[in-house]
Amino acid sequence: MESQMLPQSFNWLKPIVKPLLKTFREVMGMSFFINMLALAVPVFVLQVYDRVVFNGGIETLKGLLIGIVLVLVFDYSLRQARSKVMQRVALKIDVDVGRKLFKQFTQVPLHTLESKPAAYWQTMFRDVDTVRNTLSGGTAILLVDLPFVFLFLGLILILALPIAWVFLIILPLFLLVAWRSGKVIGNASQEEKKTALSRDDLIAGVIAGRTTIKALAMDKTLEKTWEDRHADNIENSIIRGGKADAYTNLGMTLTLMTTIALTTVGAIAIINQELTMGALIATNMLSGRLLGPMNQLVGSWRTFGGFKQSVERLGTLFELPVERQESSVEMGRPQGLISLDKVSFSYGQDLDPVVSEVSFTLKPGGLTALVGRNGSGKTTLVKLIQGLYIPQNGRVLLDKADIKQFTRSQLASWIGYVPQECALLHGSVRDNLAFSRPEASDEEIIAACKATGVHDTIIDLPDGYASDIGEAGRRLSGGQRQRLTISRALLGDPPVLLLDEPSGSLDRQAEEELRDLLVKLAKDHTIILVTHSPILLGACANMIVMDQGRIALAGATKDVLPKLAQSTQQKKATPNAAQPPIPQSNPSPPPAATDKKGEPQP
Repeated sequence: MESQMLPQSFNWLKPIVKPLLKTFREVMGMSFFINMLALAVPVFVLQVYDRVVFNGGIETLKGLLIGIVLVLVFDYSLRQARSKVMQRVALKIDVDVGRKLFKQFTQVPLHTLESKPAAYWQTMFRDVDTVRNTLSGGTAILLVDLPFVFLFLGLILILALPIAWVFLIILPLFLLVAWRSGKVIGNASQEEKKTALSRDDLIAGVIAGRTTIKALAMDKTLEKTWEDRHADNIENSIIRGGKADAYTNLGMTLTLMTTIALTTVGAIAIINQELTMGALIATNMLSGRLLGPMNQLVGSWRTFGGFKQSVERLGTLFELPVERQESSVEMGRPQGLISLDKVSFSYGQDLDPVVSEVSFTLKPGGLTALVGRNGSGKTTLVKLIQGLYIPQNGRVLLDKADIKQFTRSQLASWIGYVPQECALLHGSVRDNLAFSRPEASDEEIIAACKATGVHDTIIDLPDGYASDIGEAGRRLSGGQRQRLTISRALLGDPPVLLLDEPSGSLDRQAEEELRDLLVKLAKDHTIILVTHSPILLGACANMIVMDQGRIALAGATKDVLPKLAQSTQQKKATPNAAQPPIPQSNPSPPPAATDKKGEPQP
């Protein structure tokens, strides 16, 4: 029954809210007493006007004053206790939803994360604040207080029946205004959020590329784009704000009309001796308690709409498939045999494959270069080998086992990866090295840094391995950041290493040192190297040439390089002619394979 009442996108919230139901019942109980105590002031006024004033009962007034002061002290204590309970609720929701969101975000496949801009995922984390504030803030108190509207209405029927019909007309009007405002403002908020997302996406790009923007003086062009998107957002914000203000002001007008109607009808009832002065004044005071939540409802309906949208967005994320979290197979450290069997991958169902029918085998050990034009599918192929992307067709095998059956943690410990971008986080040198392996010892970290030649640079920093490297490692040079990412990939001694343009930020000497390191590691590691560096290519025993997502050439480097050079010369000689295909050994290139010495396998 409960599942039928709530949309499916709300299902993720039920396990989080269910343990809090007992707390919400306690809040409901406190709210009951708070609202009952709220009746004390109108009753006090009623008694003063009807008994004390006309009868001169000073002693009665003293007793009433003592009683009302005690009530107010008790009311204050209850409200404070309720606030503290709601703060605990907010903390619990914040921790549970935030933990669930971060865990889901990190477990969603990379392809899914890349399909949306960064601003979209940042919005998800802001949605956590919306959920927390709605379930533990003023809107939650409002929902608790709303049922007591009927209590105050019942009391008014007892005290001032001749004028109670005014509320029976006004309350439906308030409900209609609240419902309509929620619908109108919700639609306006959606439009505002779309333009805000577009603007925030531009801001994220500008912040990430601020160095390039400064260097190339791109600010004038970007300023116009920013102004257009910001203007769109402001326009939608003004529209939404105008509609919200209109309904809020309408609610206030209805409140004033209620007071005027009560006073007018009440005056007639007093003249006709159907009502006492004290009853009219008390009714006016009770009307504030009755109409207050209704007024808040008009203003808060947008909050409820935003809450619904946030829960639905988070629900959409929580319903996405995640990477494998438990492996059904326990396997020791692999030897490093890499096999691809007719692997194909596309970034969308309607898009051409970026990698198409790729097959090759690399035996353990050896250094293999992966080369090709820009956009030929090299980086995508590397991500497929590491399991970051799942092929639509074909299989990627590690030691003859399909990598889909292993968890991301297992694959990360077996396959070291150095991306094109030096992905470093704000923190210390040691933190950035040990994020993937927090259990790594200092000796292991130092050994990995010595292997890449960055250890001497690190110990020269003010705090050594504890030095803060700044946002994205900006306090380090490009070469230092590159070496640090290579050191991180070496940590744990994975049997397979994938390096995507690792020498892009290295000088010639550092590049030669990296070459010597890779040659040494290739004796007992399977290394796939995406590079165009002649220094690194000269150290590779084998080469795979990619062209338009397919393998154009594969084999020993000494055999492939002449054919590749011949193809390049043909293109230069015929610049206006159709590009000839890269020559192949045969129509279907045989799998590239190496033995442990780096020699091509027959």
